[in-house]
Amino acid sequence: MSSMLEVKNISKSFFRKEALNDISLTINEGEIFGLLGQNGAGKTTLIRIINRIIEQDSGSIVFYGSLITKNHLSQIGYLPEERGLYKNMTVESHAIFLGRLRGLSKKDLNYKINSLFERFGINDWRKKRIEELSKGMAQKVQFVCAILHEPKFLILDEPFSGFDPVNVDLIKQELIEMKSTGKAVMISTHNMKSVEEICDRAVLIHNSKNIKEGTIHELQTERNSGLYAVRFQGNMIAFVNALWTGFEVQDKEVLGENRFIVRLKMRGDSSFEDLLKVIIGQVKIEAAWEVLPSMEDIFIDLVNSNKLESNEE
Repeated sequence: MSSMLEVKNISKSFFRKEALNDISLTINEGEIFGLLGQNGAGKTTLIRIINRIIEQDSGSIVFYGSLITKNHLSQIGYLPEERGLYKNMTVESHAIFLGRLRGLSKKDLNYKINSLFERFGINDWRKKRIEELSKGMAQKVQFVCAILHEPKFLILDEPFSGFDPVNVDLIKQELIEMKSTGKAVMISTHNMKSVEEICDRAVLIHNSKNIKEGTIHELQTERNSGLYAVRFQGNMIAFVNALWTGFEVQDKEVLGENRFIVRLKMRGDSSFEDLLKVIIGQVKIEAAWEVLPSMEDIFIDLVNSNKLESNEE
């Protein structure tokens, strides 16, 4: 997998207040990358540096092997958190305006607008002024405008705020399609739950510093607590009696008459296979799975660990 964007030791301060401290990360072709952290962690500052809106104090940004310049911006799409649309323009004229700024020909622009407006359900709104749109529809228009020029690298800052579940799914499917064609997407968000299922890798930023980077699977398994869940039909007493000392029930959820989800923690050398062996035949198993920590749980754990290390020093 080839790298597309490399962030190398970026630092930035505003009036002596540190916004980024020696941040490094790499984004590869054909992946969705999460830039995750609380509000104020420095995510938007890094995005603005990549987009050449502001300059870093130190470090460098490399795009396809070259130091990034404004000339590279034609290959980058950007959906900022502060949505900026010209309210008096119609949806269609706004898309044409932004598409021309990105260097699209009139012919290519018409094709892309027709295709994307159809796909995202915007056709009926193309002659409406931006100010007439709902917040969700305006956000959808801005997302479409960010991908009109078919960028190789797409940056999304808090992209799912304000969207209903149907449109969130529509946009996620578009991102997955972009990934399949070798493009890269970076999603910056404090709402880690909204992106953990589509991100391949992520970096966690806290107080302007990179505190962890890796694949979602690596980050989850590294902090795995040995918790498993079983959904079954049957008698709860029979289920508990079938367990031996290698398993400790953490909690249970009643789904209906004689249907439950039980979460258990493994003790000692007990395995998932051992668990299945002792309960098969005692209850009707509907599903069983490993309960992995969420990215939010991982972030909180890492922040608390860093605080402990700082206090010890």
